[in-house]
This record gives sequence, structure tokens and C-alpha cells, in this order.
Amino acid sequence: MKNKMKLLLKLFLTFFKIGAFTFGGGYAMIPLIQKETVETNKWISDDDILEIIAIAESTPGPIAINSATFVGYKVCGFCGSFFATLGVVLPSFIIILIISYILREFQNIKAVKYAFNGIRAGVLALLIKAIISMYKKVQKNLVSYIVMAFSFIIVAFFDINVLFVIIGCALIGLFYSLYAKRRAEK
Repeated sequence: MKNKMKLLLKLFLTFFKIGAFTFGGGYAMIPLIQKETVETNKWISDDDILEIIAIAESTPGPIAINSATFVGYKVCGFCGSFFATLGVVLPSFIIILIISYILREFQNIKAVKYAFNGIRAGVLALLIKAIISMYKKVQKNLVSYIVMAFSFIIVAFFDINVLFVIIGCALIGLFYSLYAKRRAEK
């Protein structure tokens, strides 16, 4: 029981740190989630994190919260989900609460505007790093490249709901896997 409490506290503190020190939303948190859960704490594998991110993107809600919930569940069941999710949400809640009181006083100060420009640039760098690290780990074949390009074009240039793109990509992946499996059996 004592070990489980220590693990729950460690899950909470790990995701609290991720939530507190990552700006730019859930996608910017992915590299830090991967580093903390796979490399530092060795709670899950690289394959697990890819699956968790894919599921977290496909389910309703913010990706960072969904990822924390799934990692927490994998590590320590329902209680792990609760504490990991609470850990990743609490810093944002506290920060937003504090900022909402202060922001009106400082929103027109140039230094604050410049700081947010710098934060945006940093967030872009984190997003690019997440894309690169996920690209390195994903299976590469002609179908994957076609699905990736087609998905990007649909999302970037047409007004198509992302949910439909995700469902379509999942179906294509499923059908392709079944096709590849049948070909391998012959």
C-alpha cells in the first residue's frame, strides 16, 4: 500500500511538473510526457507512448489530459489516472486563476507582449520536435506517406472536421494492416 501511495505521488508530481513547465498546450507537452514517462521513469515503452498519443488524439478532450489519464491508468489503474490527470490540470488552473487577476493590469506593457512572442516561438519549436520524434518512431511505407500527405492537405486547405480525418486515417490503417496480414499469410 505504501509503495502504491509513493507511485501515485510520483505520478502526480511528474504530471504536475509537465503541466507547470510546458507552454503551448497539449502538443507541446508530448515530448516532455515521452521523456518523463519512457526515459526518466520507465513506466511505459516508446511503443506505448505512440499508442497512447494516437488514442489521446482520437478521444474527446485535450491531448495532454487524455495522455496523462491513459499513462496514469497504465501505471497504476484508476487512481493513477486520477492523480496523473489532476497533476497535469492543476498547474494550468492555478496559473489561469492568478493571470486572470493580473493580466488586466499588465496587458498593454510592451515587455509582456514581447515575452508572449518569445513563448510562441518556443512553442513552435516544441511542436516541431514532437512531429520529428513521432515521425522517427512511426512505421514508414508508401501508404503511411500517402495518408500523411492527404490528411495534411485536407486539414490545412479544406474546411473538414479533424474528427473525420482521424476516423478516416484509422480506417485506412486498419484496412491496410488487414490487407498486409493477408498478403503475408499467402
